[in-house]
Amino acid sequence: MSRILVEAAVESLSAALAAAEGGAHRIELCVDLAHGGTTPPIDLIRQCVAQLTIPVFVLVRPRAGNYVYIHVSHREMLGQIRAAKDAGAHGIVTGAASRLDELVAAARPLPVTFHRAFDVHGDLEDAIRLGFSRILTSGGAPTAPEGSAQIARLVQQAQGRITILPGGGIDATNVAALVRETGVSEVHFSVKDAAKVRAVLAQV
Repeated sequence: MSRILVEAAVESLSAALAAAEGGAHRIELCVDLAHGGTTPPIDLIRQCVAQLTIPVFVLVRPRAGNYVYIHVSHREMLGQIRAAKDAGAHGIVTGAASRLDELVAAARPLPVTFHRAFDVHGDLEDAIRLGFSRILTSGGAPTAPEGSAQIARLVQQAQGRITILPGGGIDATNVAALVRETGVSEVHFSVKDAAKVRAVLAQV
């Protein structure tokens, strides 16, 4: 059995089922992965929760682009968190340049992942203080393998107080080196078929 937990980012029910079939341990559900992912529709959340036996974490991000949201968008995010909880989500994945405390509070008691907005606006100690469960990061680089040195530093700083979850450009060709260099216990990558998950798990 792999010692590394695999979180699969998916944007459809078929991809979610394929990821689970391949051995993924958790799903991050979103749409529009080509632009970094946005909040999925409620019907898709319900379908995935109903048909999967692994946890479904839901991305709450109202639009692609930067992570600075006006008041209307922030209110929309709070509503999307509540809707995802009502639909049976097992966790929330979100982030912003400000008012993070309100997002975490709205998600409680679900675990909350600080998504890649962390690489632009985040501070590890603040994330811990606010109650985030994990940080999804590429180490500030275009891909997690390129940012492995910074990811390793975050793991050391975290000292087990929060999970550091590397994401971005991870596949079977680089996951073993990334895990070895950083000491992470979880990895995150986009999935469309079961083969990719199996290939990654075979390396870790």
